Amino acid sequence: MYTLTIDTSTQSLGVAILKDNEVLGEIITNIAKNHSVRLMPAIDYLLREVGLEPKQLSKIVVAKGPGSYTGVRIGLTTAKTLAWSLKIPVVGVSSLEGLAYRGLLTNSLICPFFDARRGLIYTGLYEVNGDSLVLVEKEQNILIEDWLKQLEKMERNILFISPDIQKHRQLIKERLSSYAEIPEMPYHIMNPSDLALAAIDKVEDQVHTLTPNYLRLAEAEAKWLKAQEDKANG
Repeated sequence: MYTLTIDTSTQSLGVAILKDNEVLGEIITNIAKNHSVRLMPAIDYLLREVGLEPKQLSKIVVAKGPGSYTGVRIGLTTAKTLAWSLKIPVVGVSSLEGLAYRGLLTNSLICPFFDARRGLIYTGLYEVNGDSLVLVEKEQNILIEDWLKQLEKMERNILFISPDIQKHRQLIKERLSSYAEIPEMPYHIMNPSDLALAAIDKVEDQVHTLTPNYLRLAEAEAKWLKAQEDKANG
C-alpha cells in the first residue's frame, strides 16, 4: 500500500510517500513561498522520483491544522481533490499530533506548539504509549503564560517541540526551569512521514466533510460573528 502524506500547516512544506511503513521518499522545505504554487509540483516530483503514478496511491494523509489558515486550507483542498479523483481514502491528522511524533522516543511528556501571535499559541500535551501517542491535555488556543502555569503544576519533565521555539525558549525555561526539555536544534519541523504513523489507528474521513482544525476562528470571521451578535441584541 502506498501512502502520500501532506503538510502545509506552517511555513514549512512537507510531502512523503511510504510503502506500508517504509519511507520511499520525503521532501521538506522551509522557505517563505506560497504553498499553493509549490505543493503539486512537489508531489509530482516525488512521485516521479520513487517511480510511482498517482493511480498507484492507496491513501492520502494530510495535516488538518491548527496552523496557518491559508496553509491548512491549501493542504486539505489538495488532499481532498486527489482523494476524490483517485477514489482513495483520505485521513486528516492534527498538525500538533504530527509534530509531537518527533518526540516519540522520549519518556517525558511532549508539548508541540505553534505561535498564534499576541501571546497565544496552539498547543496540546501528549504522552508516548508504545509506538503511538496519547493526548493528555486537549489541544487548544491559549495564552502561553497561562499554559506554562498549568504545566508547571504537573511537576514532570516536558519536551517542547515547535518551529517557533526560539521565540518562546527563554520564557519556557524561566517558568519550568529543569522540567523543560528543549532539543538543541535551531528549528523544529514536522517530518511529513510521521503523519502516516499518527494516522494508523484513525478512521478515514469523508472527502466532503473533512474540515480544517483551526482551534479558533479567523479574525475576520470572529469580527463578523460579533457584529451579527451585536446587531441581534440591538
